[in-house]
Amino acid sequence: MDAISRLLAEARSTNERRLVVLTGPAETTRRRIEDLLSATDIDPGATSYVGPEDAFHCESLSHHEADRLLGTSREAVVYDCHERCEPTSLGQIVGTVVGGGLVVLLTPPLSAWPDSRDEFDRSLAVPPFDLSEVGTAFRRRLIETLRTHRGIAVIDAETGTVEQDGRCHPAPRLPKQPPTAPADHRFPDAAYDACKTGDQVEAVRAFERLRDVDEAVVVEADRGRGKSSAAGLAAASLASAGQDVLVTAPSSGSIAALFDRASELLEAIETPFEQRDDRTVETERGRIRYEAPTEAATLPDDPDTVFVDEAAAIPVRLLGDLLAARSIAFTTTVRGYEGTGRGFSVRFRGALAESRFTVTELSLSEPIRYAAGDPVEVWLFRALALDASPPVDAVVEDAAPDTVEYRQMSSAELLADPHLLRELFGLLVTAHYRTEPNDLARLLDAPNVSIHALTSDDHVVAVALLAREGSLPETLRTAIYEGQRVQGNLIPDVLTSQLRDENAGKPDGCRVMRIATHPARRSQGLGSHLLDRIGADAKEQGVDWLGVAYGVTPELVEFWMQNGYRTVHLSTTRNDRSGEHSVVMLRPLSDQGKQLHHRHTEWFLRRTPETLRESLSTVEPAVVRAACRSTSGDPALDLTKWEWRHAAGLPHGKAIFETAPRAVRKLCFRYLVDDADLLSPEQERLLIRKALQGQPWATVTEMEGFQTESICKRTLGSAVEPLVEQYGTAAAVAELERYR
Repeated sequence: MDAISRLLAEARSTNERRLVVLTGPAETTRRRIEDLLSATDIDPGATSYVGPEDAFHCESLSHHEADRLLGTSREAVVYDCHERCEPTSLGQIVGTVVGGGLVVLLTPPLSAWPDSRDEFDRSLAVPPFDLSEVGTAFRRRLIETLRTHRGIAVIDAETGTVEQDGRCHPAPRLPKQPPTAPADHRFPDAAYDACKTGDQVEAVRAFERLRDVDEAVVVEADRGRGKSSAAGLAAASLASAGQDVLVTAPSSGSIAALFDRASELLEAIETPFEQRDDRTVETERGRIRYEAPTEAATLPDDPDTVFVDEAAAIPVRLLGDLLAARSIAFTTTVRGYEGTGRGFSVRFRGALAESRFTVTELSLSEPIRYAAGDPVEVWLFRALALDASPPVDAVVEDAAPDTVEYRQMSSAELLADPHLLRELFGLLVTAHYRTEPNDLARLLDAPNVSIHALTSDDHVVAVALLAREGSLPETLRTAIYEGQRVQGNLIPDVLTSQLRDENAGKPDGCRVMRIATHPARRSQGLGSHLLDRIGADAKEQGVDWLGVAYGVTPELVEFWMQNGYRTVHLSTTRNDRSGEHSVVMLRPLSDQGKQLHHRHTEWFLRRTPETLRESLSTVEPAVVRAACRSTSGDPALDLTKWEWRHAAGLPHGKAIFETAPRAVRKLCFRYLVDDADLLSPEQERLLIRKALQGQPWATVTEMEGFQTESICKRTLGSAVEPLVEQYGTAAAVAELERYR
């Protein structure tokens, strides 16, 4: 108790946080920490326990509910690591604790913890691997950081022995001066009175630009710097002035702080408002409303201003759609557990810079929840690799396919070289919008994951993570076919359950989970070179197929197609995370792999024309074209002589499309799969929308910019002519010549 009291007193005197690791048997640690916290003056109403049971006199959440703490402020959070220690959840709960508060971890004895198995370990044991094959690297690394970082106490719950007292003995700090509002501000005084730091004042001031059209504001910061709160103050100021403000974020739970600050400001400026739910605040003149990214991208009800919170965790395609807004703000986390600002910068900043917007950018560095230099934040960044970054541009500027070294890296190698681990994970974070701390544990410990990289002078310039899939026993393949879900076998699962191939899980495959190239060396052939080396190794090891599944864009399809991968499936729904339709592509390496690829190619060719008229009828034509041209095989042109006559009569107005649309549909699909070069992009889009997707003439006319439906119909007829010439029977070509 004395150790806890001293630690808590130091945390409060510095407005920093401290971390307590209470080790021992599960029940002992739970009983001891409840007694210890009860003996302090920490408010039970501001305390949360995350663990397997409702054992505390405070808010209790299961491990799977940890994300409910996002956007909240807690004086103390207890994270029970006995049954489950999940890296992403750890980051979430630590981020909610304010200065002067405690983070408590309940763990087995640290010497025994690496070898204990928990539910998170089970999630890494994907078939055909078992729990005994899951590694311990992440946990050993975590324990090492707990033993060596400032501000962390380690206490044995059974003996009461204080192994580390966790005190930092900081030097006295100068009193902090409150921020002041700028002299010529346009938002209410109360908006600036609510700011906690000078950085936050600058952010609110920048958001004033959103009163005008064609303005964009980008605010980047680490966690706990008040960017979402600043956005809430700005949103309320705009709504009180009559604007319709649309807010979007990866999840509705992550915008709690924004809506809380908005409501508080509206009360302070005495603006009547009605808060219908956690997603809508309405004033007499304006409103603030939340929509999920996929819905927000359509700009429902034509909002005046859009706020995009946690922009780095939203797909670039959806961010691009949002640029149709009148004015827009992006707030994004530079180092966090739900994506990073570097990914936002690398993948989207170019499009924003080329847009019509005048862009204002700023970064927030001063923490609000706790003092600068908080030791728990420093520990968390290192433990979860939140500060990971790729090598600087200068050290990889000469990297080329003929100069780099190909390496398959082990967990032991990465643990022995922390700098190499930071570079490798930093590349993954930069390239993928949703890389999170769980991925760090997965690449270190998951038995089905292998790490492949290209290095230049020992610096990582490209990396790929591969997941071993397939080789499933017959009983499991049957269970999947009959509806059971299986972890970690994405492609066999899709091919078995959705596409009804009970033997799809039999061949041995590898799925490319992630691939990233250093931003300074993209488009230099390094990604393709890495895939070539991976393919050669996999073939030598007897792997039957390589595969990939991702949110489809034409550019990505082109990359994978150039590297020998071919489409076998296009999902009928959009992915919740990417907002895009997912595509599955295979590259066969053996006879078994070729058989799997062949039968799913044939199935894709048979079902896709009908699917395009149903569930894929509104997919962008560019996506349809990319998916079709990246498959293989020859779709059947089983047209009757009457259908050939009908198709041949369309170019010169002798036939009507609606009389026999199947003929044009078959011709268009064959043309796209052949990847021929007979039509202009405009003609291709027209045929896809009308012939393949069956969209109404009025819709096609509007979407393709024709002045009248008649012109649209004549253009379609002219697009059919070269297709009949290319694929038609002799009689069909003769019929075509008859009208020339």
